[in-house]
Amino acid sequence: MSINIRPLYDRIVVKRIETDDAVKVGGLYIPDSAKEKPQEAEVVAAGQGKRLENGTLVPLDVKVGDRILFGKYSGSEIKLDGQEYLIMREDEVLGVLVTA
Repeated sequence: MSINIRPLYDRIVVKRIETDDAVKVGGLYIPDSAKEKPQEAEVVAAGQGKRLENGTLVPLDVKVGDRILFGKYSGSEIKLDGQEYLIMREDEVLGVLVTA
């Protein structure tokens, strides 16, 4: 996946991971407008890191390709080439999902 954006500092660009877990709940169809958006995403671009007051650059803990969890109200939605992405600071990431 190639996108035309390079986030600055400690920001990352993520694409939500859609899951088809519960199309029907108790036999009722839930329309897309009533569903909550997933809080799991894949990192598609990452900045260089956070610059401290003394000028030191601290690299990010997340990298492109990581699957992350983030808070419900994290980030800002952006649209690039018809695709929806979120841009957020690394400190809004709750955790990185690791496969065992």
